[in-house]
Amino acid sequence: MSIIMSEWKNMSRDALERQYSPSRWSHRMSADDVIKAHVAALKSGTEKARAVTQTLLDVPYGDGEEEKLDVYVPSISSPDVQLLIYFHGGYWQFLSKDESGFLAVPFVQKGVVVVAVGYSIAPKGNMDLMVSQVRRSVVSVLQQYSHISGLYLCGHSAGAHLAAMVLSTDWSQYDISPQLKGVFLVSGIYDLQPILSTYVNEPLKMTEEVAVRNSPSQLVSRLSVSSCDIVIAVAQNDSPEFRKQSEEYFKLLASAGFKVSFEDVPNTDHFSIIEQLVDENYHLTQLLLKMMGKR
Repeated sequence: MSIIMSEWKNMSRDALERQYSPSRWSHRMSADDVIKAHVAALKSGTEKARAVTQTLLDVPYGDGEEEKLDVYVPSISSPDVQLLIYFHGGYWQFLSKDESGFLAVPFVQKGVVVVAVGYSIAPKGNMDLMVSQVRRSVVSVLQQYSHISGLYLCGHSAGAHLAAMVLSTDWSQYDISPQLKGVFLVSGIYDLQPILSTYVNEPLKMTEEVAVRNSPSQLVSRLSVSSCDIVIAVAQNDSPEFRKQSEEYFKLLASAGFKVSFEDVPNTDHFSIIEQLVDENYHLTQLLLKMMGKR
């Protein structure tokens, strides 16, 4: 049985598609315009970050064409590095690491290395591949930095799902076991089953079996990160089903005894909630810097 309350099973396909169309819930502008503005904000923010910070672009973490990282490096080097790894959104079928450095500046200024991860979006990549890629990206980053004082993950929307899947990894299959200090999950999807019948799944082509094994809500028993701070953030103007995804995953983690907090961010929609990380004074930026001991 799906952990997310199964009311979605009683919804028509049209109703489900509306619930899982975040652009239709923004109060700022039309659905098309909010997506265009979002892409423009991410691109301009990334261009600014590349202009004002040192970067290492297209660093490979695997053999695949999209298996590359962009690294934003502080000008002051420290023997003990704090790392923030960011997984972009785009419903596993849009965007790339090339628009994903927008959040770097406030963190790099505080001495944090920011890593934007590329992965093979659909239709080229499928869900199993993307999950494998983000896990391998974390392993690769850890192998490149030997002295890490803190490893933090952040993901938005589909990227929050992928970050939660990293959190759910059985690391015995890898050469390394990351000591995660914090995970920041912003407006994510943690049960993939409700999207199986929607337009979102058309390029992904997930079966129910694939959706279940890649749903963080089904994998809570695998988590072994008792000392990790987990923040689940949701936008005030996310759709009711998107909000429920975050609320239910939060409840699952809290009842399992994890250090998890819930942030309901006022006056935000699915897009502005992450775009505003360019601003050092934004609530979520401050929260993440505080988690890292940088405030």
